Amino acid sequence: MLADETPPGPAPDRPARAADPSPSGPAPDRPARAFRLMGVVNVTPDSFSDGGRYLDPEAAVAHGLELAAEGADILDVGGESTRPGAEPVDAEQELARVLPVIEGLTAAGVGAQISIDTSKAAVAEAALAAGATLVNDVTALRGDPRMAAVVADAGADCCLMHMLGEPRTMQRDPRYRDVLAEVRAFLEERLAFAVAAGIGEERILLDPGIGFGKTTRHNLELLAGLGELAAIGPPVLIGTSRKTFLGRLTGRPVEQRLAGTIASCVIALERGASVFRVHDVAPVADALTVAAATVAAWTTRPTSSTR
Repeated sequence: MLADETPPGPAPDRPARAADPSPSGPAPDRPARAFRLMGVVNVTPDSFSDGGRYLDPEAAVAHGLELAAEGADILDVGGESTRPGAEPVDAEQELARVLPVIEGLTAAGVGAQISIDTSKAAVAEAALAAGATLVNDVTALRGDPRMAAVVADAGADCCLMHMLGEPRTMQRDPRYRDVLAEVRAFLEERLAFAVAAGIGEERILLDPGIGFGKTTRHNLELLAGLGELAAIGPPVLIGTSRKTFLGRLTGRPVEQRLAGTIASCVIALERGASVFRVHDVAPVADALTVAAATVAAWTTRPTSSTR
C-alpha cells in the first residue's frame, strides 16, 4: 500500500475512459503507450486513502475490473497497510483478504497483470499460485528470507522499493546526507542481490519509495533526479498518488489530490519513470498519453542541421 500520513477519506469518483468518437476505433495517430499503469486495489480497513472501501472481496474484484477497463496494465492487490504507524498483519489474515480477490480477478479473465503487494513469502507464494505474476515488496526482499527464492522459483516479476526503517517508524524524522545518492546505492545493491538469487533483471522494477521514510523535500529531490535512478537499468516505478507531500504543497485533503498526482506523474515520466502506481487510472492515463507524445515529438524533432 502507498505510505502516507493522512487518515482514510472518501475517494473521488473515477470517470470511465471516454469512448473514441471515431466509428472505426482509435485515431490512426494515437501512439502506443510508452508507460504502464498500476491500479491500486487495497483490501484493507486502514489504508490512508481508501481504507475499508474494498474490504469486501466482491467490491475489490469489481474495483479491479473497473481499473482495468480504465486502462490499468497491472492491478496491485494488497491486504496490509504500510501507511506510517500501521500495525503489522499476520500472514493468515493477509491471505484471507487477498486470495479471494486474486482468484476472483483471475476467474473474471481480467486482462491486466495481477500483482501481490506483500513482504511475506507465504502470502506471495499463495498469491502466485492463485494467478498473480508480480510481487511488489516494500522491503525489497529484506523482510522475509524466503521471498527471493519464492519469486525466483515462480519465474515471477518483482518490484524492489526503498524504505527507510519500517512503516511504524519511517516518518519519524527521516534523514539523509544525499537522498538521491543513498536511494540509488540501495536500489543497485538490491538489484544485484535479486539477480544473484536467480531473479532475471528483465523481471525487476525499481521504486524509490516516495513517502516511505522521506520528507517533502526528499520526495521532490527524488522526483527531480529520477534520471539517475532510471540509469540503473530496470524500469522505474513511481507511487505518488494522493500522498501527503502533495497535500502539504497544495493544501488539499486526500480526496482532492488528483491534480497534484497528475503533475508529479508527468514530471516523473519526463525524468524517466515508466510505471505509475495510481488510484485514479483514467485521468492519469490521459495525462501521461499526452505527456509521452509531447516528449516523443520533442526528442525526434529535426535538428537545425537536418532541416
